[in-house]
Amino acid sequence: MNRLKALGFSAQWWQGARGEYWVLAQIILFVGFILLPVYPVIRLDRLSHIWTYTTWGLASLFSLIAALLLFWGGLGLGANLTPLPHPKDAGKLVTSGAYGVVRHPIYSGVIFLAIAYGIWQWSLTHLIGAVILLLFFDIKARKEESWLKDKFSDYSSYQLQVKKLIPWFY
Repeated sequence: MNRLKALGFSAQWWQGARGEYWVLAQIILFVGFILLPVYPVIRLDRLSHIWTYTTWGLASLFSLIAALLLFWGGLGLGANLTPLPHPKDAGKLVTSGAYGVVRHPIYSGVIFLAIAYGIWQWSLTHLIGAVILLLFFDIKARKEESWLKDKFSDYSSYQLQVKKLIPWFY
């Protein structure tokens, strides 16, 4: 129980006051994404080598971006890191490092990783899954940002300066 409390969970976690149900929904989406069947957009054996290598290059690029965002975002949060969208009571607002590039780098990293996998497999179902993850994290981030605005008076100005999920675009 102390470990859950250290992660930001309340003693009445089942009431969902800190966004526990968002975490549950996220886990379900992750498992669903993993279990999706691979339906290639085209037959992979018909691709020329240039398309195969281009696909590998794009998937590698998106994977690298994902890894950087996930690692840099987690490192930047440090003790503020929690699986919950509700900020920790003793948490501080982080606006530097990865958080100077995108407001939710960990969410972004997961989205980029899903896109990378969809590209690598040429899987239409996984690319659709990546879009669903993007929509989910966009909605989850809205809820999280309402709590961040309540906790940190300068969060609104930070929102104006840094994009939400896709660095420099959205």
